[in-house]
Amino acid sequence: QVQLVESGGGLVQTGGSLRLSCIALRRIFRININAMGWYRQAPGQQRELVALSTRGNTTQYADSVKGRFTISSVSARNMVYLEMNNLKPEDTAVYYCNAKTDFGATMTDYWGQGTQVTVSS
Repeated sequence: QVQLVESGGGLVQTGGSLRLSCIALRRIFRININAMGWYRQAPGQQRELVALSTRGNTTQYADSVKGRFTISSVSARNMVYLEMNNLKPEDTAVYYCNAKTDFGATMTDYWGQGTQVTVSS
C-alpha cells in the first residue's frame, strides 16, 4: 500500500560523502506515515537502524554514524534524506528506506528495494 522509491548511493572513497533520497508513495491516502528512516545491511550481518526521523521531528541515530550522518525529512511530501559524510569502509552496505505506518489499528513497516553504498579504502 506504500511504495518507497530510493535514489542515491554508489561508490565513494574513504572520507567522501553521499546523499540518499527516498519518497513514499501512498496508494491509500488514509495511511499515516509516522516515521521514515534508513536501515542498512552488510553481507553476513543483520539489518540495523542507521537513522530515523519521526513526524514529530525527533531523530534517532546509530552510535556508529553520529556526527557523520544527518537525516532530514519533508513530512508534507513524505520524503526523507540521508546526508552521509566522512564515510568509512565499515559503512559499506545496502541501505534501505523504511516507513513506519498505521492504518486504523494496523501498524506496518514498508521497505524500499535497497541501494548499494560502497566505501573504498
